Formats: sequence, structure tokens, C-alpha cells
Amino acid sequence: MRPSALRQLLKATARPGMISFAGGLPDAELFSLERVQAAVGAVLSRVGGRALQYGETEGVAELRDWIAAHYSRGALHLTRENVLVTTGAQQALDLAGRVLLDAGDRVVVENPTYMAALLAWQPLGANFLPVGVDAGGMKVEELPALLAQRPKMIYVMPTFQNPTGVTLTRKRRVELLQCGAPVFEDNPYEELRYEGERLPSLLELDSGARVFQAGTFSKTLMPGLRIGWVIGPPPLIERMGRAKQAMDLHTSTFNQHLALELLQTGYMEEFIPRLRQVYRERRDAMLDGLAKYFPPGSTWTKPEGGMFIFVTLPEGMAAAKYLPLALERDVAFVPGEEFHLQGAGRNTMRLNFTKMPVAEIKTGVQRLAEVLAGA
Repeated sequence: MRPSALRQLLKATARPGMISFAGGLPDAELFSLERVQAAVGAVLSRVGGRALQYGETEGVAELRDWIAAHYSRGALHLTRENVLVTTGAQQALDLAGRVLLDAGDRVVVENPTYMAALLAWQPLGANFLPVGVDAGGMKVEELPALLAQRPKMIYVMPTFQNPTGVTLTRKRRVELLQCGAPVFEDNPYEELRYEGERLPSLLELDSGARVFQAGTFSKTLMPGLRIGWVIGPPPLIERMGRAKQAMDLHTSTFNQHLALELLQTGYMEEFIPRLRQVYRERRDAMLDGLAKYFPPGSTWTKPEGGMFIFVTLPEGMAAAKYLPLALERDVAFVPGEEFHLQGAGRNTMRLNFTKMPVAEIKTGVQRLAEVLAGA
């Protein structure tokens, strides 16, 4: 096991005055503390001591029902038996590894991919088979050669991928599902769409036959609740539940009831449109700043949603070398090589646009461009 470079970096970005584009963080200033305070009182009045008691490993039944109903779309009909509530979506990744992977098993992943998935599965002895990513998402035309190595599963974040922000096209989604291998769909950002047409998830397109999906309220309610989930076939959910028992018995009962109270009183319907408006403005400010200030020859993604823009610097510019200089100027980013396999991505960086206000985004992008130009 090795420490997460991002978690270590976040310690350095906590100092006052830092403009951080590093973490995939929502803006805590947008949380409605009044609504949360009212929900806490409502839970204690309505549920009482049961909200403070041990709970079922699978999760609060009413919350599982809400998740099942919310994600039942088209031909996909879910029940609570398809849902396991987890302690954040990160636990869903951990459980998938514990249940499905043995030492030496192969996992197909995007390159670049979400670094915490690699951190969860590397200690299990998993071998990763990287697939390239372009503006249309995973290059599914590269899959046949990898499938000959009999991977245990394909891990993919098709909508507003972390770290690149790109979205897998509908055509590629259909082609991916034709490969026949189990697919683990990581889906944390679906609600954060700022433009363009919503695409059906892999879970919807597959009707749950070979796809299981992780989700979270960290991007839509608040990350401090640590409420995530896995949707999948009941036999898989049951086995993941067994593994979860040994990890933490169950996800916080009180936090589950608090999330349910917020959901049932319309918090999402009020909060999500506000998030989309604010984050769209911040994304646009960052894109404008990159176009105005970044070195000639740099390119970047233009995401329709999510939290990240991925920048590719001119060849020969190793982003990690500029990080200490950027931190001295009170601006932070994540070097893109942290998300890559096989030593790729040295001239890339991930920038988060959701946490900082527009004025600080403009200042931070200009500072970062000055660091790059000066070096």
C-alpha cells in the first residue's frame, strides 16, 4: 500500500490564501446549513433513538428504496435488493476488489483513470490493462486485444470522467457492452451536467445484466455524510454485504437518515440547479483563463459537466516539476502522471474548477501560467 499523492497534497493546500485546483471538492459555502440543521431536528423527532442505533449492513431500507426508485429508468427496474449503502463510493471500490479480485487477476482501466481505484486494488495483486482515452472517452476499439487476456472486469467512469472530464459517447457505450465482460461503472458526477444531452448510463443500457454501478451523495448533497452505494445483481450485493460486515458493520445510521430526510424534503431539487449554475460559471472562467494565459501548444478538455479540466502541456514540460513552484505562489494542481499507468502523462495536469469562486479561479490560472512561463 502506498499513500495517495492527492491526499498528501491536500494537506499542503489547507493553508490560508491557497487557491487550490487540486482536490475534487464541492464548495462548502454552497451547502445550506439551515436545511441541514432542520433535517437533523426532523430525524431526531421522527426516528428518535433508532437513528442513533446500530443498523443493517445493507443500509436503511427506506434509503435503499429511494436509490432503487431514482435509478430505475427505461427497462431497468430496481428494488432494495439491488442496493448496498456504502461509506462513500470509495468503499464501493474497495468492496468490488475484495469480492471479485484475486492476486494476478486483470482489470481493464482507462488511462488515465481515477487514482483511488488503483490504490484500492493494487494491494490485492491486481494487474491493470490500460485503455487510451480521447475526447469521446475510453477507446473501446482497443478492447478486443485486452479481452483475450480474460480480465475479471472493466472499470470505467463514462460520464465526466475523473481526471479528464470527458464523456463516453453513446456509440462507444453500446460497443463497450457488446464485449461481454463484467463492467464496473463509476458514476459520481452524472447530476452535474451543465450543457448537452443526458446519455443513458451503462447500467440502464445493459438493464443490469453485466453492469454494476457505484454512486454517491458526496457531489450532490455533501461529502461529509460519507453516503455512497453499489447497484448490482442481488447475489453480488449479498456478497459485498458480507465483505462490508467485516469492514465497518454498516454505514452511519444517523447519516443515512439525515440524507433520506434531505431527499424527501426536496433538497436535491432545490440544490442541484444552483450547483449547476455556479459550477458552469466557474468552468467557463477556467476555460477562458486557460485560453488567455496558458503557454502556446497547450491543450485541454472542455467538459460538459463534472468537476475537472485536464490540461496537456507542450512535450517536455513535466507538470510535477512545476508543482513546488506553484505552491510557493499559493496555487495548487495535481500532476496528471498520478492518474496514468506505464509512466505516461508527465506533461499533463488536472484542474478542479468547482471549489474556488470565479475571481480566485481567474487569479489562480494566471499565477499558474506565470509559473509555467517563468520556468
